[in-house]
Amino acid sequence: MEVFLFARHAIIMIMNAEEIRFLLRDRWKAVEEIERQELRALSMEQRLNQMNTIWQMGKGLGFSFEPDKSELEVFERWARLREGK
Repeated sequence: MEVFLFARHAIIMIMNAEEIRFLLRDRWKAVEEIERQELRALSMEQRLNQMNTIWQMGKGLGFSFEPDKSELEVFERWARLREGK
Protein backbone atom coordinates (compact mmCIF):
# COMPACT_ATOMS: atom_id res chain seq x y z
CA MET A 1 0.00 0.00 0.00
CA GLU A 2 1.39 3.37 -0.94
CA VAL A 3 0.35 6.53 0.79
CA PHE A 4 0.74 9.89 -0.91
CA LEU A 5 0.32 13.05 1.14
CA PHE A 6 -1.01 16.16 -0.58
CA ALA A 7 -1.68 19.21 1.60
CA ARG A 8 -2.87 17.24 4.63
CA HIS A 9 -4.85 14.73 2.53
CA ALA A 10 -3.73 11.17 2.02
CA ILE A 11 -4.31 9.12 -1.09
CA ILE A 12 -3.95 5.41 -0.38
CA MET A 13 -3.09 3.06 -3.22
CA ILE A 14 -4.01 -0.59 -2.64
CA MET A 15 -1.50 -3.14 -3.97
CA ASN A 16 -2.08 -6.76 -4.78
CA ALA A 17 0.05 -9.58 -3.38
CA GLU A 18 2.21 -9.89 -6.53
CA GLU A 19 3.13 -6.19 -6.45
CA ILE A 20 4.05 -6.45 -2.77
CA ARG A 21 6.22 -9.55 -3.43
CA PHE A 22 7.94 -7.75 -6.30
CA LEU A 23 8.75 -4.69 -4.17
CA LEU A 24 9.91 -6.75 -1.19
CA ARG A 25 12.09 -8.95 -3.41
CA ASP A 26 13.78 -5.86 -4.85
CA ARG A 27 14.35 -4.43 -1.39
CA TRP A 28 15.90 -7.65 -0.11
CA LYS A 29 18.13 -7.88 -3.18
CA ALA A 30 19.33 -4.34 -2.43
CA VAL A 31 19.98 -5.26 1.21
CA GLU A 32 21.86 -8.39 0.10
CA GLU A 33 24.09 -6.34 -2.23
CA ILE A 34 24.88 -3.84 0.55
CA GLU A 35 25.79 -6.71 2.89
CA ARG A 36 28.09 -8.19 0.22
CA GLN A 37 29.85 -4.86 -0.20
CA GLU A 38 30.28 -4.51 3.55
CA LEU A 39 31.72 -8.03 3.81
CA ARG A 40 34.17 -7.35 0.97
CA ALA A 41 35.34 -4.19 2.74
CA LEU A 42 36.16 -6.01 6.01
CA SER A 43 39.81 -6.31 6.96
CA MET A 44 41.31 -9.62 8.06
CA GLU A 45 41.46 -8.32 11.62
CA GLN A 46 37.73 -7.54 11.58
CA ARG A 47 36.93 -10.99 10.17
CA LEU A 48 39.09 -12.63 12.83
CA ASN A 49 37.32 -10.63 15.54
CA GLN A 50 33.93 -11.74 14.18
CA MET A 51 35.00 -15.39 14.15
CA ASN A 52 36.36 -15.07 17.69
CA THR A 53 33.09 -13.52 18.85
CA ILE A 54 31.11 -16.40 17.35
CA TRP A 55 33.50 -18.92 18.93
CA GLN A 56 33.19 -17.30 22.36
CA MET A 57 29.40 -17.16 22.04
CA GLY A 58 29.34 -20.88 21.24
CA LYS A 59 31.49 -21.66 24.25
CA GLY A 60 29.24 -19.48 26.41
CA LEU A 61 26.21 -21.40 25.20
CA GLY A 62 27.85 -24.66 26.20
CA PHE A 63 28.94 -25.99 22.82
CA SER A 64 31.97 -28.23 22.89
CA PHE A 65 34.58 -27.84 20.20
CA GLU A 66 36.47 -30.94 21.24
CA PRO A 67 36.26 -33.79 18.71
CA ASP A 68 33.69 -36.42 19.62
CA LYS A 69 35.49 -39.79 19.93
CA SER A 70 32.49 -41.75 18.66
CA GLU A 71 32.33 -39.49 15.61
CA LEU A 72 36.03 -40.02 14.93
CA GLU A 73 35.51 -43.79 15.16
CA VAL A 74 32.83 -43.55 12.45
CA PHE A 75 35.16 -41.56 10.17
CA GLU A 76 37.94 -44.10 10.70
CA ARG A 77 35.56 -46.98 9.98
CA TRP A 78 34.44 -45.35 6.73
CA ALA A 79 38.08 -44.71 5.77
CA ARG A 80 38.89 -48.41 6.31
CA LEU A 81 35.86 -49.45 4.25
CA ARG A 82 36.87 -47.07 1.47
CA GLU A 83 40.37 -48.55 1.43
CA GLY A 84 38.92 -52.08 1.34
CA LYS A 85 40.33 -53.20 4.68
